[in-house]
Amino acid sequence: MNVRRQHISGIAIAAATALGLATLSACSSDSSAAGNTDKFDVVASFYPMEFLAERIGGDHVHVTTLTEPGQEPHDLDISAQQRAQLEESDAALYLAGLQPAVDDAVKQSGIDTKIDAAELTDLEDHGAEDGHDHGASEASEEEDGAHLDPHVWTDPVKYAEIAKGVGKAFAKADPDHAADYEKNTAALVKQLGELNTDLADGLKNTKTKVFFTNHASFGYFAERYGLTQEAISGLDPESEPSPARVRELQEEAKADGVTTVFYETLVSDKTAKTLASDAGLKTDVLDPVEGITDKSRGDDYFQVMRANLKALQTALGTK
Repeated sequence: MNVRRQHISGIAIAAATALGLATLSACSSDSSAAGNTDKFDVVASFYPMEFLAERIGGDHVHVTTLTEPGQEPHDLDISAQQRAQLEESDAALYLAGLQPAVDDAVKQSGIDTKIDAAELTDLEDHGAEDGHDHGASEASEEEDGAHLDPHVWTDPVKYAEIAKGVGKAFAKADPDHAADYEKNTAALVKQLGELNTDLADGLKNTKTKVFFTNHASFGYFAERYGLTQEAISGLDPESEPSPARVRELQEEAKADGVTTVFYETLVSDKTAKTLASDAGLKTDVLDPVEGITDKSRGDDYFQVMRANLKALQTALGTK
């Protein structure tokens, strides 16, 4: 669809040459198929953005993702091939602050429509909400004043706000199909509203309100449903907790009746399982839905979020 499809930017060609990429179709993954279609071509940064683009765009869009299934999105590196794909697409849908390499690539690209989900809702600072230092990297971020939590899609209400903004952006960029984008957006927002109701009702009456997670990806979720997230690591899933932090969590587990340490499908479960073993706790999966793999408890956002609800109900002791 993109009128610039006839040529790739000089920057992209130079970068591809430097890395020895003979053609833009060398990779067999879905992400290699971006651009040069007769549809509205959207490059999504990672799964939550890909899901929105597919549900809102429907049959009118061709969606590819920069983050492959099973790939942890936070530390994604952008290849020269992916930069070229950005140049050849009609729109980029991303979440600034989560993947620095994507932020830089989109900023430097000449793509016509750049949709930053972080600008479609209000981000909050959840980094130090529990009063603990979760690691040196996080402390330095606080000093720089750059500690807004990007994991906003775990809150269906805020995710719906983003969906509305994406729908409007698609309609503006591809007005011929604006009516369908509006209809699809309304249907998705309705489903997100129903999910929010299910989560609110399902977590209303529990024995404890505290849950332990591998990294701080459920801050918005906890705030929405009156829970307290205690993260082993901070916003960075690769940061290591201090011995003092581990001791604090062990003590808190006893004080607050915590039964379970949750880990994720895309991040190592070693630290979570070690803490659980030392504290005599169970382990289970609480999936921040950063990507869908064969290990996920569901095939899409809605299924995984409802699986999360069941896991939390068990761990928190639903009354």
